[in-house]
This record gives sequence, C-alpha cells and structure tokens, in this order.
Amino acid sequence: MRVVCSTSNKQQHLIRVRAASAVRFIKEGNMNKCGHLRKAFLVLALCASSIATSNAATVVKIGFLVKQPEESWFQDEWKFADIAAKQKGFKLIKIGVPSGSDVLTAIDNLGSQQAQGFIICAPDVKLGPAIIAKAKQNGLKLMTVDDRLVDGSGKEISSIPHMGISASKIGEQVGEAIKQEMKKRGWKLGEVGAIRIAYDQLPTAQERTNGAMKVLLQAGLPQKNILNSPQTKTDTEAAFNAANITITKNPQFKNWIAFGLNDEAVLGAVRAAEGRGIKPANMIGVGIGGSQSALNEFAKPNITGFFGSVLISPKRHGYETAINMYEWISHNKPPPMLTLTSGALMTRENQKTLRRDMGF
Repeated sequence: MRVVCSTSNKQQHLIRVRAASAVRFIKEGNMNKCGHLRKAFLVLALCASSIATSNAATVVKIGFLVKQPEESWFQDEWKFADIAAKQKGFKLIKIGVPSGSDVLTAIDNLGSQQAQGFIICAPDVKLGPAIIAKAKQNGLKLMTVDDRLVDGSGKEISSIPHMGISASKIGEQVGEAIKQEMKKRGWKLGEVGAIRIAYDQLPTAQERTNGAMKVLLQAGLPQKNILNSPQTKTDTEAAFNAANITITKNPQFKNWIAFGLNDEAVLGAVRAAEGRGIKPANMIGVGIGGSQSALNEFAKPNITGFFGSVLISPKRHGYETAINMYEWISHNKPPPMLTLTSGALMTRENQKTLRRDMGF
C-alpha cells in the first residue's frame, strides 16, 4: 500500500484524525491483524507530526538589533515594534549590539532561532558588507533603521531598505531654532561661541552638525567662532569632556550655543557650560531626538541652557519598520527602499502638545 502525505490546509485535519485512530489501533493490540493498515497509519502519524513541526517553524520571527539598547530612543523603538508584533502576531527578538562582534553573533543567533528577517541600527555603518554576508548566510531579510550602512568605499548601500532621518534637514532645523532664539535675545553674532559636538566618524552625525552650521553661517555667524569639539562616544559624559575643553580654551566669548548628534551631546555641553559658570541666559543648546533626557531637563523647576530638541518620532522607526518587515516576510511585499522622516522643535513650553500630536 502507498500512502501520499499532503500538508495542504484542507487535508491536515483529516490526517490528524487518522493518526489518532492509528494510535488507538496500536494500543488495542491489533497491529498483527493488518500489516498494510499498520504501515499506513504509521505514515499518517508521521505526516501529522511533520505538519505540527512545519506550522511551528512558520511562525514569523523578526529581529530588531540596536547599537545602544540603554538609550531611550532605542527603548522607544523597541516599544513601538512590540506593539506591531502584538497586532500582527509575530515574535519580536530584541538584541543589543554595541560592537561589531555582537552584531555577527546576534545574526547567527537569529538564524538558529529560525527567524526570517531583522532590522538593525549598527554600531558601525562600515560593517555593511559583513552584515549583508551574514544575513545571506542565515537566509534572513535585512532592513536598516536610523543609520544607513556603507560599503568598503564609504558609499551608502542603497540596495537595502532603509528608514532614517533626513540628517541634513534635521540639522538645519536645529540651526534655525538657534538662530531665531539668538535673534530674540538680541545677541551679537561676533560674541557667540558655537560648540559643535563632533562625531564625524558617523555620517549621520556629520550631516546633522553640518546642516546646523550651514544655517548659522548663512545667518552671519563667523566661521572662526565655530569650535569643533570631538567626542569619543555619543553619550553625555563624552560630550561634557569635549565641550569643557572648548569652553576653557575660549574665554573670549560672552554667549554660547551648542549643537550635536543628539540630545545627550548637547546636554553634555550644557553641563560643561554650567561648570564654567555660564548662566542659562548666555547659553542656547538645541538637541535632536526629543529623548527622555530632554524631557527630564524641561521638568526641572529652573530653566537651563538646554533650550530645545528637534523631536523625531521613534514610533515610525519602530512600529513601521517592524510592520514593513512582517509584510515582506508574510506577503512578499518589499518595503520602500528609502523612507526619510522629519522632526519638529520641542521646547519647555510646547512639549506636551507636540508629543501628543506625534503619537507619544
């Protein structure tokens, strides 16, 4: 007797019923009475087991890898990705990858868990070729978020779907906010020292600060007043150390402004200014991200030199990328190759209204 095993949806229920009958048949000791039926039922039982295994393996699993899981921005991305997972019924695998070796290990981990794809904000965009190779090796679809990967020559890899921020436009928003506030305070541009918290090894960081500089230079700020302050990491402590050196070396300036990659960079500059005795009235810092760090600063009873932050929504970056990856895996619907989001200036005065309007 030849039995053909089918895994179509219409036949699965019948196969399972027959498999259960086979088990009862065996328990009743009737195996020797009909050898052909015994073989048939055993095959059917194996088919049912195979169906169950296949169904378990087809559960959609999506990795979400971020370079700094302790930062509020990435925590929010994960939060909104979790919402997408609950809505669509897929499993979200969240992994922090602060180093290149962590990235490669995490991709292998996803492969061993039978994930079908992942979204990543890599700790180093130059890891692009290695990440692509690992993804292919493990049969995983790949999307990037926030920071776009580059190839060996430093060119952005446009073949990978990416959701990011228009870094130069965000930087221009920072510059415009600082320009308007300096004008409101009646500052003379020649008396203003501009602290550019620099992290130029990251193209996104360089584009943001260059965007801010472009607006400030067009407004008439002297080029020599822009003081590069390189930070070794993208956190507040590293920014503090960089800004502290700059302020100490340039006592000639009466007023100060600060801009950088994110809120943490600008907060480091603000803390350094406070340490050097610079009053809030003589400091304008505008960050990027609208992070919890910025909200904590606005919650202080007294105004500080941290004037504002360009709020960018992690909702789209977390929720929408996760949905896009799910649709790509489940329905073979590729995501857009490039999606750029924008931001809005958040200050102490408008923070609640703006956050509500942007989906927080």
